[in-house]
Amino acid sequence: MSFTLNLDYQYTATIEKVWSALTDPTKLAKWVMENDFQPVVGHRFQFRQKPTEYWDGIVEGEVLIVDEPSTLSYTWGTGQEQHTVTWTLQELGDGKVNLHLEQTGISNEQALNGAKYGWGAMLGHLVKLFE
Repeated sequence: MSFTLNLDYQYTATIEKVWSALTDPTKLAKWVMENDFQPVVGHRFQFRQKPTEYWDGIVEGEVLIVDEPSTLSYTWGTGQEQHTVTWTLQELGDGKVNLHLEQTGISNEQALNGAKYGWGAMLGHLVKLFE
């Protein structure tokens, strides 16, 4: 059995600004991790942070879908966990954008809770890019 994480966040920003925050490596480094991401289907990349005693600090990925400015999907792998992350953007009107995250392939409840906590913290930093 695998688990799926679904999160929705609303931001006061243009859809182009939110898209840029998801695809520009410099902006990604401000709210996710250092990286060599490029929004090109088939591009292999890494998110990197300082290793800990529990984790080497590297997330491996490959871009699966780039449909600007509405859908971005990539693999997300660390250790034994291999997931698919899909971002869907939707304009809500009044200068607001809904950002939907779906992360599939999560192997157990502990990993699900870890993903929920981690994305919650990172998405809290994302709002600072729109201030």
